[in-house]
Amino acid sequence: MLSDQQIEFYKKSGFVIPDFSISDSDLMEIRELQEKFVHKYPEFKDYCSTLLAYETGFLRFLKIPEIISMVSQIIGENIALWNSSLFSKPAHNGLTTPWHQDGEYWPIRPLKTCTVWLAIDDATIENGCLQYMPGSHLKQELIQHKTDNTSKYTLNQEITADAYDEDKAFNLEIKAGQIALHDVYIIHGSKANQSSNPRRSMTMRYMPTSSVFDRELAAEMHKKTKIQHQDRTLFLMKGVDLSGKNDFIQRK
Repeated sequence: MLSDQQIEFYKKSGFVIPDFSISDSDLMEIRELQEKFVHKYPEFKDYCSTLLAYETGFLRFLKIPEIISMVSQIIGENIALWNSSLFSKPAHNGLTTPWHQDGEYWPIRPLKTCTVWLAIDDATIENGCLQYMPGSHLKQELIQHKTDNTSKYTLNQEITADAYDEDKAFNLEIKAGQIALHDVYIIHGSKANQSSNPRRSMTMRYMPTSSVFDRELAAEMHKKTKIQHQDRTLFLMKGVDLSGKNDFIQRK
């Protein structure tokens, strides 16, 4: 569980690092699944934006009770899991993730999501750890992004450099098995991995069911982001669908 101080830190900074790690056995299983996944789908050697569309074996780790409890402290008692992504970020040539806000990519209205970022390997400055701009979420507004389809990036939407001060970035250096939670509006990114160690991570995306996953909007956003969210399967993790408009039909 998150302490009152940790919840306040999340509200102020846009992220928090809980006093929690997944079990060693779960971490080992995730690593094995990741290795098999990349072997089967080499096109995802750097990044897979829609992990569960290809491998539902990861799903049980997104249902870990302690994680669901912490997310509910942030976004409420009625929660849907709508996506999971895998950043494999291999040694020597792991791609840069440009500075961005997650909400630029997501067809959720009202725009609310708590992301759980799980370190599969130790995350360090040397291997391109995630970086946050603390407090950049406070206005709860999206900043203008530009499209960059260069092959050096995992994602194609980037905030221009005049919108943040990289010297103020927080480096998320955490151990394998640890997690961080972050807000949908926080500015974040990561540098390329040119070290001799991989920096694998998995994200878990949870939204309050008072929000709606808009599949028509997802299809429209795909034209810009190149990410296909319109066929995501939603999983009700806790409570009920408050909106009455989300569907939980199993999709491939």
